[in-house]
Amino acid sequence: MIAKLAGRLDETGTDWAVIDVGGVGYLVHCSARTLSALGEKGEACTLYTDLQVSENDMRLIGFAKGAERDWFRLLHGVQGVGSKVALAILSALSTEELQQACAKGDAAMVARANGVGPKLAGRIVNELKERAGGMPVVAGAGGLVAAPVGGNSADAVSALENLGFKPAIAARAVAEAQGELGEDASESALIRMALKKAAG
Repeated sequence: MIAKLAGRLDETGTDWAVIDVGGVGYLVHCSARTLSALGEKGEACTLYTDLQVSENDMRLIGFAKGAERDWFRLLHGVQGVGSKVALAILSALSTEELQQACAKGDAAMVARANGVGPKLAGRIVNELKERAGGMPVVAGAGGLVAAPVGGNSADAVSALENLGFKPAIAARAVAEAQGELGEDASESALIRMALKKAAG
C-alpha cells in the first residue's frame, strides 16, 4: 500500500497530478481542493494517498490532508459512491463542511457536489452519521471543534472515553493534541498529550 508521496509537482490536469518522486512519476487523481493546495509546477509537495484496485484498474487517489483521505474512505464505503463521486464531494465541500452536513443531516449541502442527487446525498448523510458516531461538532475554547474522524485520532478519542472522559471533552483534547503533533502522530502520542489536556 502506498500511503504517502513526497516529491515535486511535475504536471496537473483537471482532476489529476503527476508527482515526481526520485525520477518516478506517479499519476494521482485528486479533488479540486487538493489540486489547488499543491502549489506550482516544480515545487515540493506531499500527498496522502489511497490505492484503489479493481479487476481491470489500479488508481492512486491523493489528498492534501490526512483528514481528507479519512473522509474519502468513509464516502467510498457508501453504496453508490465511487472514487469520482467521492472526489466530487471533497471538491465541493471542505472536510469541516462535510462533517457538519452529516452531523446535522443536511443532505442538500452534500447534493451541491457534481453527480450527487438528493437520494444519494440522503443516503450518504444517514450512513455516515451512524458509522462515524454522529461526528459531533463540540464547543471548544476557540469556538467549534470538529471531532476527529477515522484513523489514530478516532482511536485516541475512543481510548479517552474508555477512561471515563465525556465524548465532547475527549474529542476536544484529541483535536488539540493533533493540532500540535500533526496528522501523522501515533495513537499513543495522541493519547498521552490528550490526557494532559483533558486532565488540565
